[in-house]
Amino acid sequence: MTTRNITCILCPQGCNLEVTVDGDSVIQVKGNACGKGKSYGAEECLDPRRVVTSSVKVIGGEYPLVSVKTAAPVPKAAIWDCIRAINAASVNAPVSIGQVIIENVAGTGIDVIATRNVAKSDDIVKEKICI
Repeated sequence: MTTRNITCILCPQGCNLEVTVDGDSVIQVKGNACGKGKSYGAEECLDPRRVVTSSVKVIGGEYPLVSVKTAAPVPKAAIWDCIRAINAASVNAPVSIGQVIIENVAGTGIDVIATRNVAKSDDIVKEKICI
């Protein structure tokens, strides 16, 4: 049996959690002021996950890159595989917020989505000419 001390990050309280784990089971979570802390402590000790944010090359866009993130947290063990897949990707403009850039990144079952709009560079030139 092991005990880990972690800080909960799910709400502004930042509770100091004491999580007791025995193998693949959480025995107890102490120190949480809300229910979120209990589930966070258990997940962080058994299956830690993180949202991955990065950028992807845009071909023919008003900007050379578009910001992206995973649609949900991915297992920490898969983060570097996700980053390698994101770094290898590119997308043609236009790009819309929420557009899926990579489906099932690194076999996680989680998509990578755009977090901003990027217009085609041709559309920007046409807008300036019409003004």
